Amino acid sequence: MEKIRYEPDPYSRFVLCKSGRKSVLPKFRKVLDGRFRTGGNNELSYHIKYPVHGGSTLSKESNIPHQFKLRGRWSLTDNHDLRFTMDKHGRETFGDQITLAGEIIDARADSLSFAVTTRTKTNIQSTYILNLAGTWKADENNRLTFRVKREEGKHDILTFNGLWEVNKNHQIVYEYEKADLIRKKKKIRKLTFKGFWDIKDSLRMSYVLSAESDSMFRFRASAARLEDKYIKYELGIGLTAGTKPVKRTVTLYGKWKIKSNIGLVFETEYCDKEVHAIVFGAEARLTPRNTVSFKIKNDIENRSIGMDVELSRKIFKDADGEAFLRLLKSKRESAVYAGAVWRW
Repeated sequence: MEKIRYEPDPYSRFVLCKSGRKSVLPKFRKVLDGRFRTGGNNELSYHIKYPVHGGSTLSKESNIPHQFKLRGRWSLTDNHDLRFTMDKHGRETFGDQITLAGEIIDARADSLSFAVTTRTKTNIQSTYILNLAGTWKADENNRLTFRVKREEGKHDILTFNGLWEVNKNHQIVYEYEKADLIRKKKKIRKLTFKGFWDIKDSLRMSYVLSAESDSMFRFRASAARLEDKYIKYELGIGLTAGTKPVKRTVTLYGKWKIKSNIGLVFETEYCDKEVHAIVFGAEARLTPRNTVSFKIKNDIENRSIGMDVELSRKIFKDADGEAFLRLLKSKRESAVYAGAVWRW
């Protein structure tokens, strides 16, 4: 009985091989022109239009379906292409892996967009967009990952095994080298994540992509400092097992303020002059140095997280600050709590 096998080609198309073995002679190849698509749980399918070589338009007698539904798991290659590894039920027909060559063009809070590079029947290069739904997380080595949503609460993990940094707008930028296997060239690509920073722990800092989603990079740090004009965290990115993590310093520049309905905040300016505030719970005391010492606390459990900041009285220039300063002076040696609700 004749076996049918479909091989992926370098242009993200399937090639029909009726022998059931990998074909090497052009006369045995039939390229099935089509596009990949993803479904609700990021299932992968291939929709066929017509063959490019080796015959006329698909007919009913060809016994070739107009669509393949594929089963497997997603991953990211070292070249930052999408890879779909087939499960055991599809390997005999479709091979072990399908690599989709192209570019990551967008990273949103709940999705990743990938431009697939292909060729038309007239041999003209074209692209189309493949969208994957999921959430962004940091792994135990502070690498960026995208968790592709699957059925029944499962997920596949795309690991971005490279370095990231923070730009002047306080945004995370992931930079990587991309090899064009067709043109034999290399180029540098950057992926910018739009979000804001948040801090709930002395050795953890988070980059939140959206308050309405679960996407958040929560990084483990080795040290942290709160100063008058900036917040600084030291951490490492582990790229390869057995090697030392690459050091990263995340510095957020901004202004400290007291808000009557919130508490102690650190305001940072992002892209397009958008300002976001990191909110802290804190106990405040006046010092002999004519400054105010804040002991940072967990705003929910009201426990110290091991961070302090000493600020000059210039942060109390507005109405909220002046009212809080008067309260401090009236309490003398007693500490005053600044949190979600001031304890005045």
